[in-house]
Amino acid sequence: MYRIDPNSSKPLYLQLYEALREEILHERKVGDRMPSIRSIVQQYRLSKTTVERAFAQLYAEGYIESRPKSGYYVAGMHQEASGYVTRGRGESEPELPWRFDFFPARLHRKEFPKRVWKRLQNRVIDSDDLDMGNYHEGQGEQGLREAIARYLTNSRGVVCNADQILVTHGFADSMELLARLLREDDHREYGIESPGYHMAHKVFASAGYRVEEIPVDKGGIDLQALRASKATVVYITPSHHYPTGTVMPISRRLELISLMAARGGYIIEDDYDSELKYDTRPIPSLQGLDRHDCVIYLGTFAKSLSPALRVGYAVLPYPLLERYRRSYDRFFPRVSLLTQKCLELFLSEGHYARHLRRIRTLQRKKHDRMKELFAQKLGATYTILAEGGGLAILIMPSVPFDMERLRRRAREERIRLYFARERSGGDFEAIRMGFGGFALEELEEAVEAFAGIWRECLLTKEP
Repeated sequence: MYRIDPNSSKPLYLQLYEALREEILHERKVGDRMPSIRSIVQQYRLSKTTVERAFAQLYAEGYIESRPKSGYYVAGMHQEASGYVTRGRGESEPELPWRFDFFPARLHRKEFPKRVWKRLQNRVIDSDDLDMGNYHEGQGEQGLREAIARYLTNSRGVVCNADQILVTHGFADSMELLARLLREDDHREYGIESPGYHMAHKVFASAGYRVEEIPVDKGGIDLQALRASKATVVYITPSHHYPTGTVMPISRRLELISLMAARGGYIIEDDYDSELKYDTRPIPSLQGLDRHDCVIYLGTFAKSLSPALRVGYAVLPYPLLERYRRSYDRFFPRVSLLTQKCLELFLSEGHYARHLRRIRTLQRKKHDRMKELFAQKLGATYTILAEGGGLAILIMPSVPFDMERLRRRAREERIRLYFARERSGGDFEAIRMGFGGFALEELEEAVEAFAGIWRECLLTKEP
């Protein structure tokens, strides 16, 4: 039984999504068939739209897969989110946690500002202005939207006001909403960087768009290939390309805006890892250059504050804003009232700015320490493909190497590794060595364990 509370401030589809996700992570195995949408509608007396949105979110995040004329099944990708090794049905061994998990997009659990957040939460709950008996603004609380707009204007060069901000339940929720809004103009051709972010591909593909993969070069998305395509919506990560780390230069940004404006299309700018730059100042947004109202700006607090809060935001151009206000989505808050109110105080009282300075300093130390350890323990057997930003360093062997053996030995030693091609497609390959989830003092033991299996995979003597 799934716990669905119709009186909760949390939208019903999010409650169902979270209940299904927990069941997938802790009770189901890869390949298990999920209950049908119709059966959940009937059993829990929910609307079909509510259930479909929950399944769309699970599909977008890779927890389930669709099989034609058969239904939804648990996908093999969900073991990455749980942090545990998933074994076959016939094996009775207990599941063991990873000894070292180099996940490239997480923070250490002790880095969340728990004491400040708890104090703010108590203030919110004790406030006479808190109305837990009402249905609140679907676009997001006004105070939070104003705080986000100030932050984006001052720190990211985004040109916006609070009216354009939409508070969402994270990246996938933002993309799922955009897929519906853009479909009204019959924007069916969707361009995405290749290699690119797998979730950005899956959300629009599942919404019925024709996805065109546009190659990336050292300056970002290839504009010649984009011109040759029919894409009227294009998704990009210009300030820190996923996964190569490339930064799009100003000339190409301006040319991209002109190209898509001439087509009457839209650019979805995902400001991926923008807050975490270590060698240079954060790159200003592409949206700030837009004079045609064709750039949709997306961001989250996942990398800088906490992925567990599940808070993101979209800055909508005015044509899309009007369309959003005519849609049914405007009636459904996507993030709980308490979380929104706490985050509003966290931003407006300067806690986020101080936290961000502390996190940048700490992540820079971990970034630099991991580089030192690679140099010490891997010698001249590797090359760095991307560094200087985000929560991971991308490396590859620079000598003859048995990559399949590395994958196998990592699983045997319970060392979790992440390979770019598995999640981004294209020809670009790299081992994405995340440092954000480790405490600074934990890095040496983790890299030493990785170096041990790395040396086993060398096909020649170390240079």
